[in-house]
Amino acid sequence: MLTSNQTGKQKRVFVAMSGGVDSSVAAFLLKKKGYQVIGGFIKGYNVDGCLEKDAQDARRVAGFLGIPFYIFDLEKEYKEKVVEYMIDGYKKGITPNPDVMCNKEIKFGLFLKKALELGADYVATGHYVRLKSTNSESLRTFIRKLVPIRCSLMIAKDENKDQSYFLWTLTQDQLKYCLFPIGDYLKSEVRKIARKAGLPTAEKKDSQGICFLGQVNIKNFLSQYLPFKEGDILDTEGKKIGEHHGAYFYTIGQRHLGTKFQIPNGGQAKQGRMVAGLGPKFQKPFYVANKNVESNTLVVAEGDSNPALYRKEIELTDVNFISSQYSNILENVGMSVLARVRYRQPLARAQLIKEPIKKFKLIFETPQKFVASGQSAVFYRPAQSSITSRTTSSDFGPSIHSGSKSSDFGHSIHSGSKSSDFGLSIHSGSKSSDFEMLGGGIIV
Repeated sequence: MLTSNQTGKQKRVFVAMSGGVDSSVAAFLLKKKGYQVIGGFIKGYNVDGCLEKDAQDARRVAGFLGIPFYIFDLEKEYKEKVVEYMIDGYKKGITPNPDVMCNKEIKFGLFLKKALELGADYVATGHYVRLKSTNSESLRTFIRKLVPIRCSLMIAKDENKDQSYFLWTLTQDQLKYCLFPIGDYLKSEVRKIARKAGLPTAEKKDSQGICFLGQVNIKNFLSQYLPFKEGDILDTEGKKIGEHHGAYFYTIGQRHLGTKFQIPNGGQAKQGRMVAGLGPKFQKPFYVANKNVESNTLVVAEGDSNPALYRKEIELTDVNFISSQYSNILENVGMSVLARVRYRQPLARAQLIKEPIKKFKLIFETPQKFVASGQSAVFYRPAQSSITSRTTSSDFGPSIHSGSKSSDFGHSIHSGSKSSDFGLSIHSGSKSSDFEMLGGGIIV
């Protein structure tokens, strides 16, 4: 793989620097490889006051690396496209995913657009995901104008940190301008690189929770826009056992409800667990199994193996395929996939079936737990050997290639395949990092 300098022109990359260690290392690796790196901090909407500190940290890293640094003020757009989307989603009774929307509308929407307008060849982020392309870097600029480049997203080397789940809305038009330098590293390796390089963010802790909320509790945030509204808590048989503060504040699978409710035989539970000394001992926690914002009711189920918490079939809308070849396959028959309906959930075998009016159905071999409307269902397939790495270089450490061929996974992708066509089970020796993320959709 040629470096940026070897292509005859130093490629310009705008790196979305969040002030964290991952994007800092991304910028460091790209500069080391020979790119003209420009740091960009996205000023979004933030409620816990950490934005200013993050911007300072990003600026310090840029200064340390000796690269230009700009702040992109997207606060207004962020509030409109991400924050209001989330509030409106909870109000309607779904569980929206603001991190997915942030990637779609802000990082790979407005930030990408503005970077290209400023002369960028690429944008890069600190996402844990691997990007592969059908064309080599030396031909990419020329071929981009003549032949479509097929890009694909692969699960990161660090499967525990993999963020492909949040990137399913991306398209070929966006990915052909993207680089993900740390996708072939473990988190521990990224830390080591940062320490060895002396980056100012080497020891900075990772951020947790929803991106713009920081340490702010989501219920406390939503209560500024949605009023408290007492309603009934029902058991799975429809009997009232308590009251809550508003169905839209809760999500499917939620365990800590912040309220007390009576167990049918006289016990009393608080935050989904039995209060000691108030009747029979219940060891199993309670989870939200269903909610209805129109009737303002919650249904809770006892124990995480309760059938009320599982769904085998789910409908999807707004489905996006990163490559159109997969949507074409689905015009006639279903397709075997591996899918997840929550971040970090183990991949599960399923059939993806196209239905009328641009809707899809996902049918799992075994029922899946805590399926929430509004969340993302993301699907994967074994990697195809025809795809080559976009950013592999000795400068980046281990090769991005897994060494596996499509034949290693059983049959190649084709219509009408059964789940057994995958060959090796993901639980029996094959690596999830050998799988390509095809796309996803919103759970109805």
